[in-house]
Amino acid sequence: MGRRLLRTLALPAGLAMACAFAVVPDAGAAQASVTADGPELSYVVNVRPGHANAVRAERAVGRAGGSVVIAYDRIGVLVAHSKNPAFARTIRTVKGVQSAGATRTAPLAAQSSDDLATERVLTAAEAARAAGRATAAQDPLEPLQWDLPAMKADRAHEKSLGSSRVTVGVLDSGVDDTHPDIAPNFDRKASASCLGGVPVQKGDAWRPVAGESDHGMHVAGTIAAAKNGVGVTGVAPGVKVASLKVAEPATGMYYTEAVVCGFVWAADHGVDVTNSSYYTDPWLFNCTTDADQKALVTAVGRASQYAERKGAVNVAAAGNASTDLAQDEIVDDSSPDDTTPVPRTVRTKDCLDIPSQLPGVVTVSATGAKGIKASYSNWGKGVVDIAAPGGDSTAYQPPAPPADNGLILSTLPGGKYGYKAGTSMASPHVAGVAALIKSTHPKASAAQVKALLYKEADATPCTDPYDYNGDGTVDAVCVGSAHKNSFYGAGTADALDAVTK
Repeated sequence: MGRRLLRTLALPAGLAMACAFAVVPDAGAAQASVTADGPELSYVVNVRPGHANAVRAERAVGRAGGSVVIAYDRIGVLVAHSKNPAFARTIRTVKGVQSAGATRTAPLAAQSSDDLATERVLTAAEAARAAGRATAAQDPLEPLQWDLPAMKADRAHEKSLGSSRVTVGVLDSGVDDTHPDIAPNFDRKASASCLGGVPVQKGDAWRPVAGESDHGMHVAGTIAAAKNGVGVTGVAPGVKVASLKVAEPATGMYYTEAVVCGFVWAADHGVDVTNSSYYTDPWLFNCTTDADQKALVTAVGRASQYAERKGAVNVAAAGNASTDLAQDEIVDDSSPDDTTPVPRTVRTKDCLDIPSQLPGVVTVSATGAKGIKASYSNWGKGVVDIAAPGGDSTAYQPPAPPADNGLILSTLPGGKYGYKAGTSMASPHVAGVAALIKSTHPKASAAQVKALLYKEADATPCTDPYDYNGDGTVDAVCVGSAHKNSFYGAGTADALDAVTK
C-alpha cells in the first residue's frame, strides 16, 4: 500500500485571561544562546484562549528564536516558524505555554512528492454506454454509481436533494469549482486555501493546481455533484460544497497548521459539515506521551471542537491499513512520512489518528458493493462510528449491473470523472447524509445531527466469517451487535431516512 496510508486506496482495476506569561528565570541566558542554524520548521504553540495570551506568547516566541505566522486567539493556537533546533524545548519552558511541537520533520522548503492518490479515468465509451442506460430521472453516469442505491440515496432524491442553505466543507487538496457538476453548488465565500496555516482566498487559491492530487475533487463530487443532467450525482446534490485546501501541492501532505486553519475557517464561515479524508502528517498516530505529538493533538483537537461548537458536524475517514484500531498496540512503520520512517510500536490508549479519533468526530469505515467491510478498511469497536460505501476491488465485491466497477465514480478536475476507492470515499458519503439531515432539520445542533445519523443508520450485523477474497482464511474478526460493532459502528448510513425522518 506504499509508505503513506492515504485515505484513498489505489486498488487493482483500482476565556478570559487567567494567567500571565513570563520567561523562566534564566530567560536572559536562554535568549543569548538562541541559535538559528537549523532547518526552518513549522510549530504549533498552544496557550489559553484569548488575545492577551496570544500577544504574550508571540513575544515569547520571538525570544525563543521564532516568528509567529498566525495566531488563532479563539482557540489559543499559534503557528510559528523557527530555525532554532531547540525552539520547541525552549518555548515549552515559558509560563503559560501549555504545549508546543514541530508539525513536521522535513524543512519547510525541502520536501518531495509521495502522493499515492491515483484514479482510473472514465473512458468516453464507458460514459456513452452508461448514458444509454440512464432513466429520465437519472444523470447520465448515475447507472454506474452503485453506491447511491446502497445507501438509498437514489430514493432520497425523490423526496429531497438537500438545502442550498447547507454547506459542506471539504478539507482536502482543493476543488475545481469550474467543473460542470460542482459549479452549480459551489460556495466561494466559505472557500479558502489554508496552506501554511494562513487562510487565503485571492486568486481562487482553493483550487488544485496542475499536477496536484485530485483527491479533494473526487470527495467533493461524492458529496454534492449537482443533479443537473450532467455526469454523476452526489449524495446531497442540492447542498453547497466549499473547498478548504489543506494538502500541500508538491507533497500531498496534510500538516497540522493547515488542518487547524481549515477547521477554524469552516467554523467562522457557516459551514455545517466538514469532511476530512486524510490523517494529519507526518505521524500516522500522534502519541500524547511525546511532547511534539501531544501539541499536534491539542491543536487539531481544539480546532475541530471549535468547529463543532459553532455547529459543524465533523466527519473523517477511518483509514486504509486493514487494522483493528481498538487493539492495545499497533506497529507503525510509516512515520514520520515526510523524512525517514522509524518503525515503532504505539499504544492505542496514548496514540491517536487525527482528526478521525478526536472526540466528537464521526469516524467512517468503508464497505464495498456487496455491503461488507472493504478489504482495506480499518475497523475497531468504539472507534468506528458508522459505515458507508468506499468501494473495493471488483474481484472481491462486484456490483450489480449496469454498474461494472466496484470502485466509487465521482468528479475529477477539468470536467472529468473517474474511479477511486478508500475510506476517503466512504467518509464523504456520510458527510452527504449529515448534510441531508441538516437540510431536513435546519435548527438541529451538531450533536443532534450526529444522533440522528446514528439512529437512522441501517443496522449491519457483523460479517462472520469475514473472508473478503474467498480463500478460506478469516481476514478479520468483527465483534459487537448489529447496532454497534467493530466493522460498521451504528450501521450503514441511510440517506432516505435522512430526508424522511
